[in-house]
Amino acid sequence: MNLLHVNDRAGEYPPSYYAATRAEFAPCAPLTGEARAEVCIIGAGYTGLSAALHLAEKGLSVLVLEAHRVGFGASGRNGGQVGSGQRQDQVWLEKTVGREDAHRMWALAEDAKALVKGLIAKHQMPVTFHPGIAHACWSDAKVRDTHAYGEKLHRDYGYDQLEPLDRAGIQRLIGSKVYKGGEVDRGAGHVHPLNYAIGLAQAAQKAGAVIHEMSEVTRLEPGAKPVVYTAVGHVTCNQVILAANGYLGNLEPTVAAKVMPINNFIVATEPLGDRAREILSEPVAVADTKFVVNYWRLSEDNRLLFGGGESYGYRFPDVIRTVSKPMLQVYPQLKDTRIDYVWGGTLAITINRMPCFTRPAQNVMSASGYSGHGVAMATLAGKLMAEAVAGNAAGFDLMARLPQHRFPGGAALRWPLLVMAMTWYSLRDRLGL
Repeated sequence: MNLLHVNDRAGEYPPSYYAATRAEFAPCAPLTGEARAEVCIIGAGYTGLSAALHLAEKGLSVLVLEAHRVGFGASGRNGGQVGSGQRQDQVWLEKTVGREDAHRMWALAEDAKALVKGLIAKHQMPVTFHPGIAHACWSDAKVRDTHAYGEKLHRDYGYDQLEPLDRAGIQRLIGSKVYKGGEVDRGAGHVHPLNYAIGLAQAAQKAGAVIHEMSEVTRLEPGAKPVVYTAVGHVTCNQVILAANGYLGNLEPTVAAKVMPINNFIVATEPLGDRAREILSEPVAVADTKFVVNYWRLSEDNRLLFGGGESYGYRFPDVIRTVSKPMLQVYPQLKDTRIDYVWGGTLAITINRMPCFTRPAQNVMSASGYSGHGVAMATLAGKLMAEAVAGNAAGFDLMARLPQHRFPGGAALRWPLLVMAMTWYSLRDRLGL
């Protein structure tokens, strides 16, 4: 099933709060006929747009093909959180890749946050970086683990932006009584995700990159001179960058075997006015410790944007019902609050929840599977691939050394097996395990 079309209308953003408040961006003409470029990028999300911007700034000719609109996929629908570190923590990384590479990956993640903030400022993007992400813990054991990990980051990595919170502290910050404690990461932050994608697209165009929207790629022929085909055109190039993430489909089967699309959902309430400070006393974003993570923040007009719940299947479920249940568990005081926007989106995960950097074919590079940690890391991935094309592959190769395995079951069974696993973990959430 083609996820590019199963839940959305061709060329239209979903009816989200982000789409309703997006910056102006003129539609880009579809690709028709034959075109040539040094680099052809498939996908106009954070990865592809960042790659296009950094390649164009190096003087290379760049052409981006997007099946719908700029930022149409997860880049324009997510929670907007710009988190610290990699998706897996440094303890896991030290055990998996060794202390030296773990330190390098921490440095890359710090570079990723700085890159997002720097690009917003440098290009005067139509988006604001708001500092602060709180981590809210459901159990006393999670509080102890969170505080101990913060001490490790300070001791071993020199990271001093984490403020530990006890139960009273987390309740003062987030206005909910269900959490036992947590922390605030003052070095992290959050953005309007679609406007950030639009800002990247505008910057890439100014640097000389060409973007074609409504140009779904139907076939890729790797080789000495790769050729990328759409229904009514094709691009001959020297290098292809795959940046389609959860929407890759079968375009590159070796990547698709390691990167699984899943769906996630968000609602936006009516403006809360003075009640907003009872929900969040500071304008930080929040994520909790459930396996199926709840995450939320206030919009700039004081709506609660709350993401959570899960579904197993290609089609989106009743999103209000799916998300309202965890939202009201955290904030029962909002039971009579109107929901103005509901939307879902498709992201991508890997088995180890770390991004998949790979060279799947001759003159083809790919980065995807950010597993919910993509705003900063996808932006960095685009830059790392641009550097690799220009001859400096150190950062790309570091990330590519991470072991990545195929999802078990092949094309026929990998989704049912994932459903079984996710059902087990969501059951653990409900049981408080």
